[in-house]
Amino acid sequence: MWKILENPEGFILTQRSSIFDLKSTRYASIFQIVIRWVSWVRLRDIHILTTGAYTYTSDQRFQALHRQNTGHNSEWSEWTLCIKWAQERDQGIYDCQISTIPLKSHQFYLNVVVPTATILGGPELYVGAGSTINLTCAIQFSSEPPAYIFWYYDGNVLSYDSPRGGVSVITEKGTDVTTSWLLIQTAQPSDSGEYSCKPSNANTASIRVHVVNGERPEAMQTGTAGPILSSSCLLVSLIILYISSV
Repeated sequence: MWKILENPEGFILTQRSSIFDLKSTRYASIFQIVIRWVSWVRLRDIHILTTGAYTYTSDQRFQALHRQNTGHNSEWSEWTLCIKWAQERDQGIYDCQISTIPLKSHQFYLNVVVPTATILGGPELYVGAGSTINLTCAIQFSSEPPAYIFWYYDGNVLSYDSPRGGVSVITEKGTDVTTSWLLIQTAQPSDSGEYSCKPSNANTASIRVHVVNGERPEAMQTGTAGPILSSSCLLVSLIILYISSV
């Protein structure tokens, strides 16, 4: 969230962070302006989104919010552009045009981060017969943990109470990374196939498992995996860059 304050010399730019992701259903305040009157323009297609509190675009996800405040020594109005259910196509440059004479504007770059699911060790994994298949699915870059995570085997939802037995799932939800482990005990060649992890808020991640007799040291599962870095170390959920001032 960016806020611009008017003063006698011009504008002062201050920053406040905000988070939203591709499949979020919450409101996300993207840019905030404290000024008399503003228009928001998406530069990708030179489309006026809002002017004042009026929305020009037919896309109902966009909305301008206005708040007027009269203080003891000053009066100011606050304009906020909101995007509901942010999508990857919303990424790009937005121009905030301020109703001054001459016209002043500020441009911002909006980067929408898409939640991703990854199965560690893919895309091929070889496991020795009789050992335990241990698959780790990590969901990152999401503003909130997924509501559910389904595991699939060759395109079908994996049943944890099938006659085969020995199948279990452990899920740990975190603020930055959610991890789901699929454990299959006493692996048999019939357990070979494609395993997929499908979170409620991210893409489907897949891995092909081969259960073999004997060993292939160069590709066998070792039972250890590298650390999962917090998404905050990898990528900021929302990046808004101040580009120019006209």
